[in-house]
Amino acid sequence: MAKPNRYTPEMIEKYTTEGYWGPRTFSDLWDQSAMDYPNKEAVVDSKTRLTWGQAKQWIDRLALGLLDQGLKKDQMLVVQLPNSVELCLLRIACEKAGLLFMPVLRTFRRREMEYILSHVEATGVVIPWQFRDFDYFEMIKEIRTSLPGLKYVFLVGDEVPGGTLSIKAMTERPLEEKYPSSYLEGTKTKATEFSLVVPTTGSTGLPKFVEIPSCSHIFSGKYFVKAYQITGSDIVAVLAPAALGPNIIAYCCVPWVGAKMVMMEHFEPEEALKLIERERVTIAGVVPAQLVMTARHPNLKEYDISSLRFIRVTGAPLAYQVAVEAEENIGCPIIQGYGAVDFGTGSTSILGDPRGVRLLTVGEPLPGCEVKLADDEGNEVPRGEVGEIMLAGPVGVSGYYRDPDTTWEVWTRDGWYRTGDRGKLDDRGKLVILGRQKDMIIRGGQNIYPAEIENLLISHPRVSGAAVVGMPDPVMGERACAYVAPKENQMFTFDEMISFLKQKSIAPYKLPERLELVDSIPMVGADQKVDKKVLKQDISEKLKAEGKI
Repeated sequence: MAKPNRYTPEMIEKYTTEGYWGPRTFSDLWDQSAMDYPNKEAVVDSKTRLTWGQAKQWIDRLALGLLDQGLKKDQMLVVQLPNSVELCLLRIACEKAGLLFMPVLRTFRRREMEYILSHVEATGVVIPWQFRDFDYFEMIKEIRTSLPGLKYVFLVGDEVPGGTLSIKAMTERPLEEKYPSSYLEGTKTKATEFSLVVPTTGSTGLPKFVEIPSCSHIFSGKYFVKAYQITGSDIVAVLAPAALGPNIIAYCCVPWVGAKMVMMEHFEPEEALKLIERERVTIAGVVPAQLVMTARHPNLKEYDISSLRFIRVTGAPLAYQVAVEAEENIGCPIIQGYGAVDFGTGSTSILGDPRGVRLLTVGEPLPGCEVKLADDEGNEVPRGEVGEIMLAGPVGVSGYYRDPDTTWEVWTRDGWYRTGDRGKLDDRGKLVILGRQKDMIIRGGQNIYPAEIENLLISHPRVSGAAVVGMPDPVMGERACAYVAPKENQMFTFDEMISFLKQKSIAPYKLPERLELVDSIPMVGADQKVDKKVLKQDISEKLKAEGKI
């Protein structure tokens, strides 16, 4: 059994008794929707369209097929696919089969994949043969020679090379005739166990692996359905290449109400506009970079995207002025949520909140969840003061896979998750995010929160992207350096930057003391977060070359 390493019997009893957790799993929700809406479209990509009834058949055949091949309970299947019908349904099939399912970014290459497959002792891997001019099969063939435990290579697509197994062929094989109808009930992962394991993304090195039991995301999905007024008439676009985060609405809410999920294999802003128009998408989940590219696309007004009810943005801070611009250009409300792959969604604004709440804050905790702002010693700070954001509640995941030491480094024994983010509660009790604690710049003993400066810079009419990092200084300890990507064919100078920021009436010590112009801001984790590690290294190397440190 995939036993969570953080959930205790007492915790399970508490959240079950209080009504937050129950016995249902996501495969139960998919089965229910298949029963209620057998002929209604459930999941769509550029090649495949399936009804709820057809999706159930796919899921059951995939689950039975994986077991029929010889995979055993709690063995790991690593899945490296673009957003697709197969990616969506394999997740549910693994839950039914009692297997562990780990989706990884399709942009990972040999170094990351070799580490992941080895570290989690994967029994199987699912890949496309080729996608966007990269040969995944060739990569896995090279890796496989050093991984004797990797017994199965499954391929998605109409054609598969020799020595691999076809996912499509598995969905066409009527294995339900071979096994009793109740067979998968005996293999299914229970709600407080975990089938889904997700690698973290970040700039600190190779990923950690997060256990995500159904019970935590079943609960948050049910809440989002109510908070965002989601119904079976909604069409939810999966635009970001992420297993959770911006796509949590699709994965966690769609099966609750029998809505439709539309998968976009590779994000391009104009292609996203075409998809929204063609499929009449009502809800989209994106990261800030995707929102900005779409809202500022020169051909935006050529497309009818009036079907959109709202866009949910998560994964990184979103500048207020950029969010206002996006709302006005796209013509629908923006909603922000806050959390982490390592925890879940701890706080969200909701549909109907005024603009000041939706765009300046991340709203309030989900039911049963708590937010605490703590100082460096872990003591709670008064409302309005800045502290490290700590989260607790029934949306919390169960820890890091096979890594209790790391689990207890970031979780307290009484259930608080240390986010590493700085924030405060405003006078309405709404949570305001100020940025990563490790990104905070300490200039001569005064704290500078980069997100505050970045949000101002991104609002400049000639700036397309900005990031502020600390640069070492022998006198002040650190000073602020701004990396700015000007818009195409635009200029931006240090004097302009300082003049613009002074107009915003910020404290003088917060003003960046150096400007570096770049073509684009480096990103990490499927373009969800700025790669500040790269920028800090870049400015340090430049200062060393100049003899300043």
